[in-house]
Amino acid sequence: MEAIISQPKSSPTSSGSRPTHDVTSDKELILALTQSKIYKDYERAFGETTGMAVSLRPTESWQLPHAGKRLENPFCGMMAEKSRSCAACLEVQQQICDGAQHEAHTVTCQFGLIDTAVPVRVGDKLVGFLQTGQVFRKKPTAEQFDRTAKLIAKWGVEVDGDRMKEAYFGTKVLSSKHYDAMVKLLSIFAEHISAISNQIVTQRENAEAPAITRAKHFIQENQAEHLSLGQVAKAVNTSTFYFCKMFKKATGLNFTNYVSRVRTEKAKNLLLNPNLRVSEIAYEVGFQSLTHFNRVFKAIARQSPSEYRACLTA
Repeated sequence: MEAIISQPKSSPTSSGSRPTHDVTSDKELILALTQSKIYKDYERAFGETTGMAVSLRPTESWQLPHAGKRLENPFCGMMAEKSRSCAACLEVQQQICDGAQHEAHTVTCQFGLIDTAVPVRVGDKLVGFLQTGQVFRKKPTAEQFDRTAKLIAKWGVEVDGDRMKEAYFGTKVLSSKHYDAMVKLLSIFAEHISAISNQIVTQRENAEAPAITRAKHFIQENQAEHLSLGQVAKAVNTSTFYFCKMFKKATGLNFTNYVSRVRTEKAKNLLLNPNLRVSEIAYEVGFQSLTHFNRVFKAIARQSPSEYRACLTA
């Protein structure tokens, strides 16, 4: 199935009522999968064989899947640098994921490139997508590039014309037969990932101390309140000193950084709602000042809250 997106749309509003704990668990699972040897081996082999990037992403993600990757399409990388064209790319990503709930789904973007997502499941639950693409099925024409350049100019996006042209015509071209065969391989690997996911989930549950699991739940449920290390340690019946060492070892983050990331992820969802002011979101997710929120958000998301919202809704 294939869809064609003609222009970026406004992102749907959000009240922040999504099941945060489930989303966080899925993200942690996807992170564990991407760090597994089998996925790293596959990603390397896929890239060496096809010259294309492949990404494993959670269902709830507002980041471009191939951004910053070694094999990211240079033209797509240029578009991701600008808020208006980035918003268009994010809209395409949403369309891909909406269509890939049960089977592989391919979308042709407004510039003529294709992208495909394959669902990854744990049992009956959709937890993420394997994604690849950023290629043409037919060699692009001069007329096609002219339409692309005019659309980009219409959006008010300023780019180096020569650099854009070189990147556009330098994009890989795959025949439909070749591309479909590649998607089939991606689907087979998605099934393999699904099969080993339960094993990874079991290993993670067995490896993580119950106190850490309870602490994560406590932080999720109380992230809007003032949280201290001692308060959470007390909630899970451990000493502050022991909890501090155990939490850092289990999560790879100190307590303050972990809480900041939880709050930032919640803020990303709330920023989808244009009716909420940035200051309202800052206090709702637990920050005590707007200045602190802006500083922490930019350190984690590499954009200010306003820039992040503009990229989604431009």
